[in-house]
Amino acid sequence: MILQALYDYYQRKATDPDPARRLPAFGLEDKEIPFIVELTAEGRPLGITDTRQGDGKKKQARRYQVPKGVKRSSGVAANLLWDTAEYALGVDTKGKPERVAEQHAAFCQRIAELPEEARQDAGILALDNFYANFGQAALVADPAWPEIVEGNPVVTFRLHNDGDLICQRPAVIAGRGDVAEEGGKPGFCLVTGQAASAERLHTVIKGVWGAQSSGATLVSFNLDAFASYNKEQGDNAPVSPLAAFAYTTALNHLLDRNSRQRIQVGDASTVFWAQKDDAEIEEGFAAIFGERDDPDARAEQVRALLGAVQSGQFDGGRGDKLFYVLGLAPNAARVSIRFWHAAPLHEIARQIRQWFADLKVVRSAKDPEYPSLFRLLAACAQQGKADNIPPNLGGDIMRAILSGSPFPATWLNAAVLRCRAEQNVTYLRAAAIKASLNRLQRFQPNQSLDKELSDMLNLENTSPAYRLGRLFAALEKIQEEASPGLNATIRERYYGAASSTPVAVFTTLLRLKNHHLAKLTNRGRAVNFERLLGEIMGGLNDFPKHLSLPEQGRFALGYYHQRQDFFSKSESSQSMQSTQGESK
Repeated sequence: MILQALYDYYQRKATDPDPARRLPAFGLEDKEIPFIVELTAEGRPLGITDTRQGDGKKKQARRYQVPKGVKRSSGVAANLLWDTAEYALGVDTKGKPERVAEQHAAFCQRIAELPEEARQDAGILALDNFYANFGQAALVADPAWPEIVEGNPVVTFRLHNDGDLICQRPAVIAGRGDVAEEGGKPGFCLVTGQAASAERLHTVIKGVWGAQSSGATLVSFNLDAFASYNKEQGDNAPVSPLAAFAYTTALNHLLDRNSRQRIQVGDASTVFWAQKDDAEIEEGFAAIFGERDDPDARAEQVRALLGAVQSGQFDGGRGDKLFYVLGLAPNAARVSIRFWHAAPLHEIARQIRQWFADLKVVRSAKDPEYPSLFRLLAACAQQGKADNIPPNLGGDIMRAILSGSPFPATWLNAAVLRCRAEQNVTYLRAAAIKASLNRLQRFQPNQSLDKELSDMLNLENTSPAYRLGRLFAALEKIQEEASPGLNATIRERYYGAASSTPVAVFTTLLRLKNHHLAKLTNRGRAVNFERLLGEIMGGLNDFPKHLSLPEQGRFALGYYHQRQDFFSKSESSQSMQSTQGESK
């Protein structure tokens, strides 16, 4: 299913009317080529063109469609008419002249093996003259030469005033003999269902975060233990050369660093695409779950998409068309499938709307209205670092979002532990806790609880853990007003124990409360606090000895809701005082 969906995506993109969006034809590949040697028809070099744009290390070379590169590890194997400076120009960049001579000879041999029609092309004749009469010695005075010697970049050739590279000239493209590698045994392609030989080695997949920089394979059989019935390598999962080229080209395109159809979800490099061409939906998905440089623009885009979901315009009447989401994670020299989801657009829209409804919780003006998944994961990781996010957590959450199933217990556990470890219930952690608990309540109803947790303070919530969280927030507020400017409150000292073993802490805190209330100079304020404490404790029969993980989550949310309620009332009071002052 995955390979077939990628194959269909390639077929669509290979015929895209926009040349800039079109994927390369069979036997070609997109390649960043930073330097081009310009030649006259007689082979005389006119200079080296630098195709890169940008500043410093962020320079990015222009992409060209060139003959598909060869697979190589430690051996010598040359590409056709484009390669590193060692191959294409015979430049010794590492102090290994004998090996460089062998590499350059292999590069020239590939050109010599072209059919006679291609050998007579003006571009090939110019290149032959360049090697015979000029060579690298004619380029050493060029300003770009020091960078070439130092970095061994990819280099190719072009006739002066010709729009195409020599490797792109029609005669060369038609005559190249490397359209596909030698196939395996005859059989039936598992992707297309057509009779064809099997591709022996599939092209590597690049761009998966954490995988080898040279790329990793999605389909491979490199040990006897992986083979059966005397079949070797690709014959164990027969995929035709055309299908193998199509799915690897499509996946590498989706994983490209400039792709707008990829996001990072924990350790999973996630790509997505629609069954039919729909850039608006694909970009919208990226806005919902990914990061953008402009948070306000992202929020507006998400808000517009949710409005389209509400009105039923999200899928534009294409609800029967599928939307695909694929999560890939590194696994040594291979790529592993972290998650795969295929569903109609209208179902994806419904699950996205539910995701944000589950996350919604009262917040301050500086908190994002629609937090990204990455920020939610980082908020529950040690030190807020992406490297500390549990490996499978991002993929498990994404799978739950798209399928509408309960979120993994590890997410709730991580959020609660971060609250306890840092004695701080942040907006993002509160959102994660609320979403996890409500999904759990929805799929595994707890008869002792009335309803799902609300977005803001709920005075009718009778959960003992929720009320204990509110109580702890009220006791902290009393201490803050009784002793302004404290460096640390009861939260820094008691939050962890109060949220896990309430009976061991709250008797002490209630005794301290009397001392703090006595210090309040505003007796009306003290009376209001006493009423609030009475309202909260009216629903408590006793202090539990221990709170389970879900109950610790309700404690954290009760604490967060009560604190936000204090802040909102304080801001409202200040606003009223300011208005009254202006009227006077």
